[in-house]
Amino acid sequence: MKSITKFDSAFEEDTYKGLNSHPKYLLSKYIYDNHGDKLFQKIMDMPEYYLTECETEIFKAHTSAIADSFNGPEGFDLIELGAGDGKKTKILLRYLAKKNYDFTYQPVDISQSVLDELQSSLLEELPEITVKTQQGTYFKTLERLSDYNTRKKVILVLGSNIGNLLHKDAIDFLKNIKSSMSAEDMLFMGFDQKKDPQKILDAYNDPTGITEAFNKNLLSRINKELGANFDLDSFLHWETYNPETGTAKSFLVSKTEQEVKIPKLYFTAHFKPWETIHTEISQKYDDEVVQWLAGESGLRIETFFTDKEGYYKNYVFRKD
Repeated sequence: MKSITKFDSAFEEDTYKGLNSHPKYLLSKYIYDNHGDKLFQKIMDMPEYYLTECETEIFKAHTSAIADSFNGPEGFDLIELGAGDGKKTKILLRYLAKKNYDFTYQPVDISQSVLDELQSSLLEELPEITVKTQQGTYFKTLERLSDYNTRKKVILVLGSNIGNLLHKDAIDFLKNIKSSMSAEDMLFMGFDQKKDPQKILDAYNDPTGITEAFNKNLLSRINKELGANFDLDSFLHWETYNPETGTAKSFLVSKTEQEVKIPKLYFTAHFKPWETIHTEISQKYDDEVVQWLAGESGLRIETFFTDKEGYYKNYVFRKD
């Protein structure tokens, strides 16, 4: 096969780079096509995936206090990065609408299909609120956030999405958010806390295989869009958690020596027996680590809200 010199998409380029690296990796953001979105909705409903229940508990127990912290003298713009289906956010939106808060809701997500479904459900359930969806990555969105400067901005990042980033990348992400914030703006962000390692492993390695299918959707997408011939059954899903660093990692492990042809990339990936593809990171935190991240990013923690078990925390940050 001839070598590729030009890529038609970021997906092609990132796939080529990842499978040519040592060790191999694939970027987790590409799990989220239509099928991946549906699988993630199933993950959030799993009993083992405690994050959803914990954050829902926080929103139900502290609705009034959270809403009051959002409000500004001229109302506010509520900008949610990685909105998904908006299930948890709707708890707040219903309260804000009921109490006649002056706000607009701008959900941002990489998936247009997810945004379309969210907008449709909000039109049916909460037709009185103003919704402005925006499709794109976090980083592209952050470039435009500073344009929202006529009144207070509340930037919402739920589900411990920051946990998908290594600390150095998380600091860059927080710095980008900070650069778009004025003194009155606030960042409301969820951080999954360190806890019993077994509970964390169970959340990312469920017995029904939903998380396995979610990770293997990367291979399915490469097959579908790049013409590859990955045999999904010849890869094992494997989860690890390091309680010292708080890092959970997901891998796909080749069960045998095999070659996978990817015609669109003019490339054949060779796998040794038990060779890995790193697919996902899910970082866990404590107050000390979050405080350090904030300090490195030019932010300060104003307060936080937590569930009764202390498994999960939503922190409120201001520009330092």
